[in-house]
Amino acid sequence: MEILIEFSKILIPAGAVLYAMYLVVKSFLDKELQKQQLEVRNKSIETVLPNRLHAYERICLFLERISPNNLVVRLNNGQYTAQEFQQIMLKEIREEYNHNVSQQVYMSDEAWELVKTAKEDLIVSINEATFGLADNATGLDLSKELFERTMSKDVDPIQKALTEVKNEIRNTF
Repeated sequence: MEILIEFSKILIPAGAVLYAMYLVVKSFLDKELQKQQLEVRNKSIETVLPNRLHAYERICLFLERISPNNLVVRLNNGQYTAQEFQQIMLKEIREEYNHNVSQQVYMSDEAWELVKTAKEDLIVSINEATFGLADNATGLDLSKELFERTMSKDVDPIQKALTEVKNEIRNTF
């Protein structure tokens, strides 16, 4: 029995020291792991941040380029029929969209949905404006009809999307 008491006098303090060392080492390793994760996160931010900003810039440019004012001025030379001009505008919108579609990776789902909605609304407006014109209408007639439709809307989807993208940039950065 005496051996058991002597053995426990040695074993209990040794166990307490061992447990204390375990806690110290665990705490140290946890802090090191957090430090490494923070370093990885900071490096990731350094890499991703410029890409995100560039994506937002490209989407803002996309929205500006497809706005009816800019689209018509840039593409209409006054010699197209309404149907030709319709096809030219639709092709330009689709090409711009396809060129920028990968930018959605860097944006919130809500902002990207507004960008898509703005594009689709513009396509519908162009098609409806063309449908309402006579067969011999010119590209200028289509431009005029498109402007009238755009001005008659209570909310401009392109401006709404552009505002949301800008707000997201401000909130994120």
